[in-house]
Amino acid sequence: MTSQMTPGVVAGRLAKDVIDDNFADLHAPLDGHEAMVAADRCYFCHDAPCITACPTDIDIPLFIRQIASGTPEAAAKTILSQNILGGMCARVCPTETLCEQACVREAAEGKPVKIGELQRFATDTLMDANVHPFERAASTGKKVAVVGAGPAGLSCAHRLASKGHDVVIFDPRPKAGGLNEYGIATYKSVDNFAAREVDWLLQIGGITVENGKSLGEGMTLSDLTSEFDAVFLGIGLGGVNALRCEGEDKDGVLDAVDFIADLRQASEFGSVAIGRDVVVIGGGMTAVDAAVQAKLLGALNVSLVYRRGKDRMNASEFEQDLAASKGVRIITNASPRAVIGNGSVREIEFEYTDDDLAPTGETFRLAADQVFKAIGQTLDGDDLPEVDRGKITVTGAGRTSMSGVWAGGDCASGGEDLTVTAVAEGRDAAEDIHAALSA
Repeated sequence: MTSQMTPGVVAGRLAKDVIDDNFADLHAPLDGHEAMVAADRCYFCHDAPCITACPTDIDIPLFIRQIASGTPEAAAKTILSQNILGGMCARVCPTETLCEQACVREAAEGKPVKIGELQRFATDTLMDANVHPFERAASTGKKVAVVGAGPAGLSCAHRLASKGHDVVIFDPRPKAGGLNEYGIATYKSVDNFAAREVDWLLQIGGITVENGKSLGEGMTLSDLTSEFDAVFLGIGLGGVNALRCEGEDKDGVLDAVDFIADLRQASEFGSVAIGRDVVVIGGGMTAVDAAVQAKLLGALNVSLVYRRGKDRMNASEFEQDLAASKGVRIITNASPRAVIGNGSVREIEFEYTDDDLAPTGETFRLAADQVFKAIGQTLDGDDLPEVDRGKITVTGAGRTSMSGVWAGGDCASGGEDLTVTAVAEGRDAAEDIHAALSA
């Protein structure tokens, strides 16, 4: 949690109206006319490369054609049949490196079709009408446990429930949603959208969510495999990597994921304390989200420091440009050496590195009263299926080394750690579970 006891770290650096404006929707939604104009730019390619670039294989030309024909609800069903969390993915997917990068218009003109914004227009239209376009099949009498209510778990649960299985989702947090609820920059998902999307998803029926429950706290994997016909693990990555440098235990050195979660759950954004001089260590989306939001809360100086070159950052070029546009200073090829201060952080020392991460001997210091670690997360849990390189080993559609246990999302080996990839893995595991239960 963000400490308000660290000197220099205070709440309310900016007036409420300024903060509210800062945290407004990053991309204003398209209206009906704008959606029709955007849809009209699509070539409706027969061998559409955008479909191949989408981890959930959405038929993008089809849904855009449906928007163009004035049937956004049909477009939404096309999207949601492949990606049940299509509304959130439209907001947070790095479309600029996925479907839109593959768009023929991008190759020809440098200006792709607005696929992400069109997807949001369609799914929002359907959700605003409070319509759930899928019906639950007749009950199979089979029960499946899903551990983790993040994108992978929710996707898996919905697909299983639609096939008639009874699903119980277990999650340690007070709310379902996983990173969609707790780990996404607030300006990317406004108006409590993550919770509303979960409520909409649960309309399929057959899904029970039990919060405050996790593996290892009165519930074991052995218990679940005994009680349920199948188990899906979508537990994410609960641990945070250490800086492994002197002084990182000082006050004011915090986990970026906790800072983002505090903001996501705050009733007033200005109530979250922020420093004057903030340093974020990392090069991924979490690092950018933390750095940008620190600036939006009123931090005077925000530096994002990454150990490799700019071209190696996991954050997309769009995210890097967004950070720079908000006044975040990006420093690359530098690794933390020591956190300096008497009890609380006052400075942090870095050493420049070469392209192979070898130290150069040249150091520098940044003033800091708050340091956010965003250097990756780790698998947290005991008695799990076989683990390799910090993730649960899976084959095929999420099968683990334990019979009757599947896994997907960030906790499992395989694809990139993206919301859309987690949705695809949860969906595909559900299909495999259904096949196994129907054999």
